[in-house]
Amino acid sequence: MSRVQTVEVTADEGDQRLDRWFRRRFPQVSQGQIEKMCRKGEIRVDGGRVKANTRVEEGQSVRVPPLPDTAAPARPRDKVSEADARMIREAVIYRDDHILAINKPPGLPSQGGSGQTRHVDGLAEALKFDLDEKPRLVHRLDKDTSGVLLMARTRRVAASLTEAFQSREARKLYWAAVAGVPKPRMGTIRFGLIKAGGHGKGGEGEKMRAIHPGAVNDTPGAKRATTDYAVLSNLGQRVSWVAMIPVTGRTHQLRAHMAELGHPIIGDGKYGGSGQENLGDGWGAGLGGEISRKLHLHARWLRIVHPVTGAELTLTAALPDHMARTWKMLDWHANDVPVDPFDEDEL
Repeated sequence: MSRVQTVEVTADEGDQRLDRWFRRRFPQVSQGQIEKMCRKGEIRVDGGRVKANTRVEEGQSVRVPPLPDTAAPARPRDKVSEADARMIREAVIYRDDHILAINKPPGLPSQGGSGQTRHVDGLAEALKFDLDEKPRLVHRLDKDTSGVLLMARTRRVAASLTEAFQSREARKLYWAAVAGVPKPRMGTIRFGLIKAGGHGKGGEGEKMRAIHPGAVNDTPGAKRATTDYAVLSNLGQRVSWVAMIPVTGRTHQLRAHMAELGHPIIGDGKYGGSGQENLGDGWGAGLGGEISRKLHLHARWLRIVHPVTGAELTLTAALPDHMARTWKMLDWHANDVPVDPFDEDEL
């Protein structure tokens, strides 16, 4: 058993989760032991209590309690099946030595969570290609949202891309089919968002509740959220093809904002079901007939400055099958609309 020690985070170790830093430094310690030591306050960063997922930065001091000398039993790494490996590799839409992007299928979570054992982060083992480490997530998409998901192939690039997303240098555009026709046809939604607990035993069913912009400052826990939207086409007053750019990146932001306008995204039972607060024209989130009940929300493209080459890079993802069928049925075509409807040069 070792003694209490203080270890400084070096320049090449910064901007990563504490538990990952700890496991690299002390491979004999298990994830469970790290989380327990954090809960008990035995592991501290710059003298303060931390959680296992706290990010450590260069120059910080980590208090390390006495540790066992022998390694903990190795946890067998889940093997990616051949079918899953083939699926995730076929989803790759861009790859170079530094970054990789996939067209994430709907229904596949970005990361593991409660009851989630199959997710992009786990399947990334099949995306190492010629490198020793798997690519790292630098942003997320909801489980049922499809489209462009960018990953970093090295830790240094991951830090750069994470900063680009946090500083809003990355520009993301989504396509959706929504109930009714939003008015005006182009605008900005500024409702704040706050988490509303679910009704399940463990808080399942948690969703975001919209808060009037003027009440955000007076509502504990509420965060400001901004979404630009534009109607690209519509079928009468029943359904519209909408482009959206999330200026901020709150949980379920696009889904909650469109529902608050009274125009929920098609297939969104969480925000456009019987519990929808703003019914708008009275439409729910289902079109019926042969239209799929799956969520019709897709991250169409992502524009970012390449973290190494400095070149502007635009990554575009084709619609998933269920949305492609809806687009075909409604006679909507990508060539008929501007790539970026918010760019005045394209209008």
